[in-house]
Amino acid sequence: MAIVLVCILGCLVGFILFRRNVIPPSDTPLRQDPKLSIIIPARNEQDNLPHLLRSLQLQTLQPYEIIVVDDFSEDETKAIAESFGVTVIANSSLPPGWTGKNWAVWNGYQHATGDLIAFLDADIRFAPRALELLVRAREATGGVVSVVPFHYTETFRERLALIFNVLGVFAFTSPFERTNPRQGLYGSCILTARDDYEAVKGHEGIRHEMLDDLNLGAAYRREGIPVTNYIGKDLVSFRMYPGGLRSAIQGFGKGAVLGTAKLRGGTTALIALWAIGLVLSCCFPFLLGTSWGLPLLIGYVLYMAQLFYFVGYIGIFGVAMPVLYVISTLFFLMVMGYSMFQVVFLGHVAWKGRHVKVGSRREL
Repeated sequence: MAIVLVCILGCLVGFILFRRNVIPPSDTPLRQDPKLSIIIPARNEQDNLPHLLRSLQLQTLQPYEIIVVDDFSEDETKAIAESFGVTVIANSSLPPGWTGKNWAVWNGYQHATGDLIAFLDADIRFAPRALELLVRAREATGGVVSVVPFHYTETFRERLALIFNVLGVFAFTSPFERTNPRQGLYGSCILTARDDYEAVKGHEGIRHEMLDDLNLGAAYRREGIPVTNYIGKDLVSFRMYPGGLRSAIQGFGKGAVLGTAKLRGGTTALIALWAIGLVLSCCFPFLLGTSWGLPLLIGYVLYMAQLFYFVGYIGIFGVAMPVLYVISTLFFLMVMGYSMFQVVFLGHVAWKGRHVKVGSRREL
């Protein structure tokens, strides 16, 4: 009975953590015609970039300028960007004390002239009204806004990210994070006013940080600038790590452990409780025929039902992955172990051919 209570409590905690904070619909005219600069850091993004640039061409609110920063790509990233007629900047060599993405984004900003700045990862995809509604949302809330994109998946391998995506939404929509002085932004899609960005010294102010988005959000909060995170359902999506399992492990692994240190204690405790119930419920196949088998099976069904509800807002994961979420849970535990090994024993994390030292916060 106690096991069932743990699983029930875990599920309830999930509903406390999860907020359907979608970008609000609106027909209210914009206060002014915004001069919006788009900055896209791109390193070997030939497969992703066409989707983003094509979606930007279809926006009801057209950007004033689009800047792609080619970060020493070894594929056709530069040629593809140029074919869309956007401004392409070749990133310069990484100076001491900077991490790769921060340097690329900062160089892009040096060429931007807009009053509003949007920082986008190359794997983002927009619905036609996404930019317009995102600008409206920023007008309503003030400060800086970011979006946790809806995860578009095509293969079973990509759908292993189910648990990571759920936990990511928990971390950015938790009610406890609204008062967190270190509240983070989701780095795939950030919209800010130039004045606010300059007030926090932009990416130059966090140049040595591996978790640029989380630390940038904290910088805004320190200056008293509001930070708002939305869920991208129906408007902002991405396809994460379609290149293979290795890129997925490295991508999730680079921030899996480090990111938890930025959350409030209440958020961390509730996420831990949800995860404990999740892992316990996954044990039911091994304990069938024992007194624990039926309670754990009940817990498994409860979590499965909850995951089906969550994926409506989080991403496309088919039917099989929420039913067999034990597979995604094992993937999550494996990546967490890998991330901890990198941080604790290696002292650096790997991403896109670069290694960033955790202690000294510099790239090798």
